[in-house]
Amino acid sequence: MVGFDHRSWSGLTDEQRKRIGTRALTASGLGLVGGNALIGIETFLMVQLALNGGQFSRMLALDTPVLTAMVLALLVGAVLNVVFGLVALRPHVNWFLSGAPPEPGRVAAIQKIPIRQVSGTMLAWAISLGLYLVFALALGRGVREFVVVAGAFSLAAVASGCMTYLFAERAARPLSVMALSDQATVDVKYSVRARLLAVWLVSSAVPMAGLLGVNIGRWIELLPPTVGKVDWVSVVVALIGLAGGTRIVLLVGGTLVDPLDELSDAMTDVHHGDLDVRVPVYDNSELGVLQHGFNQMVAGLAERERVRDLFARHVGSTVAEHALARGDEMSGGTTPSVGVLFVDITGSTMIGATLDPEAVAGLLNRFFTIVAEVVDAHSGFINKFEGDAALAIFGAPVALDDAAAAALAASRDLADRLREELPISWGIGVSHGTVFAGDIGAQTRYEYTVIGDPVNESARLSELAKDAKVPVVASGDAVQVAGDEAQNWVRRGAYRLRGRPDETELYLPASVVAEIDERPATSLTVGELVRGFTRLPFQRAAARRRVRG
Repeated sequence: MVGFDHRSWSGLTDEQRKRIGTRALTASGLGLVGGNALIGIETFLMVQLALNGGQFSRMLALDTPVLTAMVLALLVGAVLNVVFGLVALRPHVNWFLSGAPPEPGRVAAIQKIPIRQVSGTMLAWAISLGLYLVFALALGRGVREFVVVAGAFSLAAVASGCMTYLFAERAARPLSVMALSDQATVDVKYSVRARLLAVWLVSSAVPMAGLLGVNIGRWIELLPPTVGKVDWVSVVVALIGLAGGTRIVLLVGGTLVDPLDELSDAMTDVHHGDLDVRVPVYDNSELGVLQHGFNQMVAGLAERERVRDLFARHVGSTVAEHALARGDEMSGGTTPSVGVLFVDITGSTMIGATLDPEAVAGLLNRFFTIVAEVVDAHSGFINKFEGDAALAIFGAPVALDDAAAAALAASRDLADRLREELPISWGIGVSHGTVFAGDIGAQTRYEYTVIGDPVNESARLSELAKDAKVPVVASGDAVQVAGDEAQNWVRRGAYRLRGRPDETELYLPASVVAEIDERPATSLTVGELVRGFTRLPFQRAAARRRVRG
């Protein structure tokens, strides 16, 4: 509307406000002047032809009985009509230009602008009729002419009132947008049915009443009979009906189509994902209720999307989608084969002792951001952030054909990212196997999680990686089912992890093994690790843990 969408109205500059306010006054003034001028000309034609028997040759004769009185009355009425309309509109335009918030009563006053301008129009036509009576009596005219003119002016006032309402409603739209500011519009001031009634009045009732009046006037000899073969009075009345009907249909069509077009465009924006779109609320009919309702609906959708995004940030997008699709019931759980990745920072206690809390928080946030980005890139989800560690699952709740390969590839990428972007040490453990995946907790509070030996194994492998000072250690079970990804891994023996009865085959990324091979062993731990993962370094690592404990 006038070149601005709803999101622009609150930020209008003074120049823009001035331009819009001037446009509103101009539109109202031109509409009142043009509409009433046309109706005045049509009324003059109809009255003159009715009084002279349909003779066009006598239309402007100086001795035409009502010519002078009628012209003066119409001119004064048109001027008053414009004055009344602009007087009703001007205070609200001044408020609009000021940019001040709407004070109490402003909204109701702006909503009444159209009906007040209609009242001014009716008053102007009543004054015109009174002036005609004064002029006619001064010119010595009789009652017959006054009755004819009074009937014609009454019909003209009805048509003019309908046109004035529609022009005023359109001109006041910018004021309504600023005053309403999307307030709840549940009280329908003027219904769509009233606009359709205006169409019927202008296009049907007024011309039909004019024809009936002319024929009744001839029947009771108030009007002279038709002179000539063609009843020009009826022809002119019919043409007036066609012209008036065209004008009113265009105006009413605009009041109905404009808000519907705006709603349609806004719905298209929502369909494309724009939940910030709003439509301006300016209509006093059921369409205004629809405009406000649409804005409420989109605001609700935006809030739902915000909550959904917040929910996804807390539990992960895949779990969030799974939960929303399932509803509010706890799931029975499944037992899928998944890849499990566990990553833990080395020396987090020392980090906390040497850095201030804000720096520690920033470091952890950056660490977890990298973890989340890598896991998401490989179709996994973060099941837990625990202190300085994270547990990622591949293959649940969304199944993956290559869950183990995804976990292994993610671990290599994660090690590369962490080495490049953070000045810390860490250990990553990767495992694979069957787990329980589902909701755990009470009916009123539960969470989606995975339980099983692969989860425990990945945590132990992470400990081993930290103690052995290598970035990643994977289990043989994961590498053996990883397909093409397995070629990126090298076996380095077997070791019985803490709390497990059997030995676990241990694999390192081939790039890590090559990197270690290129430099001399600087410690017993690294040297023995590369030569086969013998038990000694891990026994020593276990001894160190016991001493620390």
